[in-house]
Amino acid sequence: MSTNIAVVHDDERTIRLDGICRRNYVKLMPLLVLVYIISFIDRTNIGMAKKALEIDVGISAAAYGLGAGLFFLTYSTMEIPSNLIMHRLGARFWIARIMITWGIVSMLMAITWSPASFYVLRLLLGACEAGLYPGIILFITYWFPKRYRARANGLFLLGVSLANIIGAPLGGLLLNLQGMGGLHGWQWMFILEGAPAVLLAFVVWFWLPDNPAKAKWMTGEEKTLLMDTLAEEDTGASSNHGGLRALLPVVRDPQIWLIVAVYFTHQMAVYSLSYFLPSIIHSYAAFSTVKIGLLTAIPWIAAAIGGLLIPRFATNLFKSRAIISGGLAMVTGGLTLAALAKNGLVIALIGFAAAAFAFFIIQSVLFTFPPQRLSGTAMAGGIALVNCCGLAGGFLGPTIMGQVETVTGNPSGGLWFIVVLTAVGACLAWFLKSTRTTDKT
Repeated sequence: MSTNIAVVHDDERTIRLDGICRRNYVKLMPLLVLVYIISFIDRTNIGMAKKALEIDVGISAAAYGLGAGLFFLTYSTMEIPSNLIMHRLGARFWIARIMITWGIVSMLMAITWSPASFYVLRLLLGACEAGLYPGIILFITYWFPKRYRARANGLFLLGVSLANIIGAPLGGLLLNLQGMGGLHGWQWMFILEGAPAVLLAFVVWFWLPDNPAKAKWMTGEEKTLLMDTLAEEDTGASSNHGGLRALLPVVRDPQIWLIVAVYFTHQMAVYSLSYFLPSIIHSYAAFSTVKIGLLTAIPWIAAAIGGLLIPRFATNLFKSRAIISGGLAMVTGGLTLAALAKNGLVIALIGFAAAAFAFFIIQSVLFTFPPQRLSGTAMAGGIALVNCCGLAGGFLGPTIMGQVETVTGNPSGGLWFIVVLTAVGACLAWFLKSTRTTDKT
């Protein structure tokens, strides 16, 4: 009889947690998605400006690729301290600060006058935006138990897809403001796409609670249930140290470095596509900027669909591994098809769409692994470390793409390097483990 009572209580607890997490999705995720939409638009809008910057500023394909990648140099360097600061000061203040500074620098991209100034501004933009992604991934762990986390990550990463769906056509339209007020169209694009970050920072400041204890939409009993559940799940390695010493359990865990390696291959593909897809499309025909923007949006629509539909199925270790590995294999196949489609834009777009479909399936599930192996300050540093090191792919991918285009004249030539790496990542994913103790399938 007592066993039956325990089962009933567990069922009631699950039902109540379902209701709490559904409400948290509604209250938190739309704002977090909007923040990431604006972030990614400001990070990647140079893809739409690439041709104009070549003509007006004299930035070559190699210089463009280097500048696109330099963002990640400062972004990754500042990731870990930024996340540790957010863990101490709270999400509301720190995310608002990040948004204000990146919005200002994004608008300052309008004063680019040479390759050197382009490099400096991209470095500044990376430093200002550092910590946003791992900070929000950490923030999600404060609000959602393990079984709800992949879906929350997937909803958050929907912002990347929506940013490219909205941002590419919007950038194409803004480029048509050429000459208005004596400014180039790309200058208007940077100014008008950077300003919303500053404005939205005040919404974050007034709306976003730092943790469940400060949420106005939950009762005291609901807060206790959620926080007790999170505490029960918190079995990962922790640290008694503050600052960078909190990273000791992180750097000693080989699984964290395996996650980094898989994420590196993924980020190579994501950012190569983000920064070079408009110019690849342009290489097929002399389309207008608006049409290039609309065609660029197609793979990202596929990415949004994948990110919404698939991550929820990552309910155990075997399924998580299979989803990550299968997703990277799909990226490999899609980019191979696109690279082979020398004279067929439709075939190339099908390949890019297939690859993009898996992008945020992979990322959503992959970032459920560090919180299962770490806790407290170590978890904050660990998530940042994974993002920091993995984003080296965000630097290397565009840089290689730019160099290959400069040498060969083919914007798609660098895809073969990405194909090989994502195939390696698909194999590595099968060795991922979820916890430090009993890794059950």
